[in-house]
Amino acid sequence: MPFISQFQRQSDYNLFSPTTPIVIDNGASYFRIGWAGETEPRVVFRNIVQRPRHKVTGETVTIVGDHNPALMKYFDCTRSGPRSAFDSNVVYQFEIMEYILDFGFDRMGANGLEIDHPVLITECVCNPVQSRSKMAELLFETYGVPSIAFGVDAAFSYKYNQHHGVCNKDGLAMCPGFTTTHVIPFVDGEPVYKGCCRTNIGGYHVTDHLKQLLSLKYPYHLARFTWEKVEDLKMEHCYIAQDYASEAQLFRRGGKEAEEKTRCWQLPWVPPPTEEPPSEEEIARKAAIRERQGQRLREMAEAKRSSRINELENELHGLEFLLQQLDQVEESDIPSFLSDTGYVSKQEIESARAKVTQSLRKAKGEPKSDQAETERADSANSEKYSLINIPDETLTPEQLVEKKKQLALKSMSEGRQRSKQKRYEEEMQRERRLQLEEEKRLENPELYLEQLHAKYKDLSEKVDQRKRLKTNGNHTNGNNLSGGVGRGERLNAAQRERMRLLTTAAFDRGKGEDTFGARDEDWHLYKLMSRDNDDDDEGPDEDEAELARISSRLQDLDPTFVPKLDTGNAQSAEAVPRSRPLTKEDFQIIFGVERFRCPEILFNPNWIGVDQVGLDEMAGVSIRRLPDKDESLEERLTDSILVTGGSSVFPGMIKRLEAAIRMIRPCGSPIRVVRALDPVLDAWRGASAYASASLFHTQTFSRADYYEKGEDWLRGYQLKYTI
Repeated sequence: MPFISQFQRQSDYNLFSPTTPIVIDNGASYFRIGWAGETEPRVVFRNIVQRPRHKVTGETVTIVGDHNPALMKYFDCTRSGPRSAFDSNVVYQFEIMEYILDFGFDRMGANGLEIDHPVLITECVCNPVQSRSKMAELLFETYGVPSIAFGVDAAFSYKYNQHHGVCNKDGLAMCPGFTTTHVIPFVDGEPVYKGCCRTNIGGYHVTDHLKQLLSLKYPYHLARFTWEKVEDLKMEHCYIAQDYASEAQLFRRGGKEAEEKTRCWQLPWVPPPTEEPPSEEEIARKAAIRERQGQRLREMAEAKRSSRINELENELHGLEFLLQQLDQVEESDIPSFLSDTGYVSKQEIESARAKVTQSLRKAKGEPKSDQAETERADSANSEKYSLINIPDETLTPEQLVEKKKQLALKSMSEGRQRSKQKRYEEEMQRERRLQLEEEKRLENPELYLEQLHAKYKDLSEKVDQRKRLKTNGNHTNGNNLSGGVGRGERLNAAQRERMRLLTTAAFDRGKGEDTFGARDEDWHLYKLMSRDNDDDDEGPDEDEAELARISSRLQDLDPTFVPKLDTGNAQSAEAVPRSRPLTKEDFQIIFGVERFRCPEILFNPNWIGVDQVGLDEMAGVSIRRLPDKDESLEERLTDSILVTGGSSVFPGMIKRLEAAIRMIRPCGSPIRVVRALDPVLDAWRGASAYASASLFHTQTFSRADYYEKGEDWLRGYQLKYTI
């Protein structure tokens, strides 16, 4: 099961006497702190520090250990990730270590600036003197600790299990930890550090390897594979295979046994809503609503139309009344009369009346009179282009300029009318053709569909042939496909003729003086060279347009019809995956070979580029490093092998280690591998029991000794585990 943090602040700190030691298990993964003599640590949290900025205030905050993901949305964590005080399993970032110790002592309930209790803190095997001296300086100078003792976590775990009869006085302690794995031989209850063995592989690498495998297998769920979640998946699902090759072959063959060993992690998934067909009552209700809405819109449109008709009629009556008054006014008084009306001439009033009459007729829905419209258009044109039919001799220079403008405007207007009439005729012809096709389809649908398929096939071949000719001329590579041909072979006939003319002109004129253009035939040659005869390359292709129309028609009539892909885009079309609705299976993470492949790196570190021995070979290396070569001692060591540490909880670890160590030991050697009572907490419990002993103070060094003897005295400091 995943490890659980507990960091509630304690309230009984002042109830303990100053002689009661504080026990700290300073692991690379978790930090555990509590009181000596107790069986459980008081505070447990991850040994990491994060310093993000608040998104609103910009203030930098310090977060130690585990954090609440719901609160992290208020902080910007892009520039500050989780940081550890450890390099492998050695403390080297003491600024971060100070944050962790501050948080640990605060959770224990310490209120003052100084800690007036002795401290027993764990360290790695053969910890460098510089790291040990810096830790002592931090505890003495910053926290005022009266005395300190350093011990190895794996040794405390071995002594704790020895006290409970799990292992013997002579044996091996194998500790696969978070970032490293150690093997420590014990002789007469004391560790022999000269025989220790270390490999830079641990639970961190297993988790990272599993995270990489899942990210490669499911790249669209990367956000789900957080470090904490992958760590939980590792502790819950991974196991050690007794024989990796046979286990992998089992999953390769598949079958019931492999299916039983496969695990599935279902991600949150909400099925898309299914739309049920509406009932008859619902259809009738919606139809009634649409009918009411349509009736309301029709009433609104009718009211608007009536209002528009009334406005136009009033305007028309006003214009007619104005014309009647204008007929009664004398010729000399017309300008003064029109100045009050806003019109310039009588023709302008008549034109306005004609427009209002046309708008009124359109509003009432009356049919148009073609002859009247034509006459009206002719009269309007004659008024608009009044200078066109007048001879130039009778016009002034200003009128000549205006006549040229009217000629240009009239030609453009007539061109637009011709284009409009042509489009109208084409549209009518297209409608008649579609109507004829629909009549044919209704007479014999099967024959009509067969003819469409045949026409589609002919046009498709014709278009493909034209494209091939445009690409490589009349040459192919034997498969009716464009091959690797030169520029000359890609030109069509018109382009090749222009190239010939250019070559001839350059050859003839390249000798002596260049006189090209001096004769009339030179200009004829220039026109031939500059003429664009590539009619096929310009404008839309009628065959391609007809092919697209037939393809669309076949898709509407024949559900089994699949349009032919363009040869140039076939590869890209196949490469694009077809979209489909997401299902429940798309949100499932399947654990198959990953369950035993990731922990296998503890036995084969070279799989991830670590050129060191595995966990099974470390036992033989540690035994060979012992200063005393005694077969009886080696048998006693292999007869009591204790496996402890967070990475030893994988199922199958004990059997795999026992079988692997038996392979490297002489035949008949006693092999006994046991797991610690609690591989995770036995180190702290052993240190707690050791600190509660009456002679513990003899193994500590005080602050006075530190100030008197200095840091170099720590080089020879070594804790005795049997007191």
